[in-house]
Amino acid sequence: MARRRGNPAWGSGRPIHVPATASEFETLVKELGLTQQTYITSYFLRRWCEHNKNRCYIPEWLLKAWEIFDSS
Repeated sequence: MARRRGNPAWGSGRPIHVPATASEFETLVKELGLTQQTYITSYFLRRWCEHNKNRCYIPEWLLKAWEIFDSS
C-alpha cells in the first residue's frame, strides 16, 4: 500500500494550537530593559522602529508620538 501524503487533519475544522510568542518589538524592549514610560526617550528603540516600521509590529501610539508615518 502506498504511503499517504499530506496532513490528515487538513480541512477537519479543528482549531490548530499555535503557541504565543513575543514580537520582535517586545523582545527588543525586554533586552533594553525599557518600560512603557521610557519607550519615547530611548534613542536606540526609535532608530530600530524607524528602520523596521513596515516589517515589525510597533505600537501605533509610539509611532504617532515620534511622528513616524508610513510613507506608502
